[in-house]
Amino acid sequence: MYKTTPATLALSRAGIAFTLATYDYDPDADRVGLQAAEAMGVAPERVFKTLMAEVDGKPVCVIVPSDEEVNMKKLAAAFGGKSARMMKPADAERLTGYKVGGISPFGQRRAVPTRVEELVGLQETVFLNGGQRGLQICMRPQDLIAALSCKAAELIR
Repeated sequence: MYKTTPATLALSRAGIAFTLATYDYDPDADRVGLQAAEAMGVAPERVFKTLMAEVDGKPVCVIVPSDEEVNMKKLAAAFGGKSARMMKPADAERLTGYKVGGISPFGQRRAVPTRVEELVGLQETVFLNGGQRGLQICMRPQDLIAALSCKAAELIR
């Protein structure tokens, strides 16, 4: 496994502090984020999944706890839109430059508007995909928000 990815390079260039964690990725897992949390022995609410979606037809990035599901109405509202839907996997891979199961919010081919679930602020540190299946970045929520120049919003329930 390579520990240098576009995601880790982007964070290093920005001077953002992070650590790396690895786990055995299970391609047959129903929910990748939950499988990552279990494999690393971390509470699922600390492992955030990166999802690519479309709001009013425009691409967006959404980061939510691995044990939660996105509320589409709240997702649309968080970006000032009317409707939202998940992006097709092939489109997400083409847009981000990452494979599904390894999509990181950092170092994507094209920067898109991003929102992170507001519950992120309840955690001291969180894990996010590092740009490769089986690689996680651990960082402080405030550094996540600063690195992505994004906003926290209510995106679940």
